[in-house]
Amino acid sequence: MIRSPYRIGAATIAVFITLGGLMASVHGLLYDSHPSFRYGVAALIVGIAGLVMMLNPSHDDHGTP
Repeated sequence: MIRSPYRIGAATIAVFITLGGLMASVHGLLYDSHPSFRYGVAALIVGIAGLVMMLNPSHDDHGTP
C-alpha cells in the first residue's frame, strides 16, 4: 500500500499537533489553567482524528507504484 507523500506529511503534522495538545492539557492540569486544558484537549482530539484520517487507506491507495 503506497500512500501519497502529502498524506504522510499531513499525518506527521497531526502527530505534532497531538503532542502539543497533550503538553498543553498537562500544563493546564498542573497549573490549574482551565483555558489551556480545554484547548489542549481540543488539539489532542483534532490531532488524533487527523492522524487516523490521513493514515486510513483511500480509493487511490491500491498498492501499485
